[in-house]
Amino acid sequence: MAKRQPGAFDALRPDGPELSDFSADLWDPVNGAVPKKLLTSAVRCFASKGFQATTTRDISGGAGLSPAAMYVHFPSKEDMLFEISRTGHRHVLRTLRDADPAEPVEHLRGLVFRHVVWHARHHVAARVNQYEIANLTPGHYEIIRGLRQEDTGTFRAAVERGIEEGHFSPTDVDRVVRAIMALSIDLVRWYRLDGADTPEELGAFYGDLAIAMLTRG
Repeated sequence: MAKRQPGAFDALRPDGPELSDFSADLWDPVNGAVPKKLLTSAVRCFASKGFQATTTRDISGGAGLSPAAMYVHFPSKEDMLFEISRTGHRHVLRTLRDADPAEPVEHLRGLVFRHVVWHARHHVAARVNQYEIANLTPGHYEIIRGLRQEDTGTFRAAVERGIEEGHFSPTDVDRVVRAIMALSIDLVRWYRLDGADTPEELGAFYGDLAIAMLTRG
């Protein structure tokens, strides 16, 4: 696999893997305490150092374990990245399904709100999902790509419905969906929970912004 080249994003990486978010709450309750500690440590390490630069010693050390402990639960570092990415994308899809579909405008507003809130609350894990998936094996990447297509399809269906029912102005659906989803995706680059906006405040603002994109005169 090709080594990841440094990019503009690397200059924005924090000095350490201690960034605060709710990544520790992501993992399936049936997982044991040790796998959850390892996954949470991997999220912090991948977000702060990048997948390629992170060692198994970094991950196990961040979990307070010996280097060999990781291999008891995960065959490889890449398997951990896949589990992080699959878990995150599945959570996003479940969150979107909670949006009330009764009325097209409020449905889209709710989708954007939930998408933004999730990405803000889990911005460290979401950062890994957005910037490190190129390090997945082809088979694992295809699984994640399928989940991302479901995510995009949910927004596309909501926008198309709003246009068909006369609530939104006719537009290039693919372009506007990319723009709406970018509101959530870009915030993982800069958002901090101790910043000016709570996840809910940002979600409400971006929800209104998305509706404004589609209802301009």
